[in-house]
Amino acid sequence: MAADAELSTRGIGSSPEPAPAPSSGPPETAGRPVLRLWAAIAATATAIAALVLVGLQALPERTGPPIEVLVVERTDLSIGRIELTVRNVGPDPVQVAQVAVNDSFVDVVGGSQEINRLETSRLVLRYPWQEGQPYTIALLTSTGVVIEHVIPAAVATPSPGGILGSMALLGLFVGVVPVVVGMLVLPLLRRARPGTVGVLLAVTVGLLGFLALDGALDAVEIGALSGGAFGGPVLVVLGATLAFLALTAVDALVGTGPDRPASGLRLATLVAVGIGLHNFGEGLAIGTAYAVGELALGAALVIGFALHNLTEGVAVVTPLATQRARLLDLAGLALIAGAPAIPGAVLGASVTNPELSTLLLGLGVGAIVRVVVVLVPAVRTRPGGTVSPSALAGIAGGVLLMYATGLLVTA
Repeated sequence: MAADAELSTRGIGSSPEPAPAPSSGPPETAGRPVLRLWAAIAATATAIAALVLVGLQALPERTGPPIEVLVVERTDLSIGRIELTVRNVGPDPVQVAQVAVNDSFVDVVGGSQEINRLETSRLVLRYPWQEGQPYTIALLTSTGVVIEHVIPAAVATPSPGGILGSMALLGLFVGVVPVVVGMLVLPLLRRARPGTVGVLLAVTVGLLGFLALDGALDAVEIGALSGGAFGGPVLVVLGATLAFLALTAVDALVGTGPDRPASGLRLATLVAVGIGLHNFGEGLAIGTAYAVGELALGAALVIGFALHNLTEGVAVVTPLATQRARLLDLAGLALIAGAPAIPGAVLGASVTNPELSTLLLGLGVGAIVRVVVVLVPAVRTRPGGTVSPSALAGIAGGVLLMYATGLLVTA
C-alpha cells in the first residue's frame, strides 16, 4: 500500500525529472576567444613593427640635395614691416639665410634656426613698403634654394581688436538678416498647392546641392594655401565624412529613416543645420579675407551676400509648408541657419589658419550632403520612387538660382 501511495503521489503518467544541463566548462574557458583575439592583434602589431625596423635599416641612404619646401601661410603688413608666417611642408629641415624684396636684400628677424617638417616660423622684414604696390619676396635657404612669395597689392593689415565688432555686424547682415527675410514667405507657402510645395522642396535640393559644391571648391582652394602640410584637400573629405556620419548617427538616435520619414520641423532643423555650417564657413572666409586686406567691403558686397543667402531662408521653411510651427521654433531655425556666420567672421578675422578653414568648410559640405540625402525621398512623387519632370526642373532651378545670386558676390 505504501508503494501504491507513492505511485499515486508521483503520478503514473508524469514525465521523469529533466536531466541537469551539461556543464559549459570552467568559467575561465569563456574568455579564451577574447584572449586569442588580443593575442592575434599583439602578434600582428609586433610583426608590423619588426618589418618597419628591418625595412628602415635595409633602405639605402638618400642621395642628392635636400628637398626644401616652404609655404607662406600668412602675410601681415604694418608701417615699415612685412611679417611672414612660413611653414615647412617638405621632408627636410629648412634654414632661411637671406630674404630679398624686389631683388633688394633686407634685414630679417627669425628663420635663422632650422625649421623642421610641419613647423612654422615667423620672419619679420624691415622694409618701407608702399600701399598698393606689388612686391616679390624671395627666401634664400642655406643650400641656395630660392622660394618666392608674391604680394599683388600691399595693404596694411588691420588689427584684430579693431575689426571684431565690424566682423560680428557683417556676419549679422550676411547671415541672420537674409535668412529671416527669406523665412517670411512661409505664409505664402502654406497657401500653395501640394504640387507647388513639392517643387519647392526640389528647389531646396538644388540650392543645397549647389552650396555643397561651392563649399567643396572653396575648401579645396583654401586647403591649397597650406601647401598640403596636413593633407590639403584631404581635410575636406575628412571634415565632410565626419559631419555626414555625425548627422546620420543623430538621425538614427531620433528614429528618422526610410521607414520613418522626418517630420516637417525635424526636416527644417536638418536643413538649418546644413545651411548654418555652410554660413559658418562663409563667415570664416569673409573674416580671413578682410584680415589680410583682400576684401573690398562695401554696400555691393553686403547686398550681394544678402541676396545670395535670401534663398536659404526659403529653403529652411519649405518643409514647414504643411505643418504649424511656433514663433519660437522659427526664431530658433533662423539662428541655427544664419547666426554661425557671426562667429565664423570673427574667428576668420582673428585666427588665420588654412587647415582649420579647410576642415570647417568640409564639415559644412558633409552636413549639406546629409540633408540632401534626407530630402530626396520627399521629392520622389511618382510610384516606384522615380522623380517627376517638375521635380527635376525644380532641382535645376535651385542650382541656377544659387549660381545667379552668387554672381552678385564681389568678394
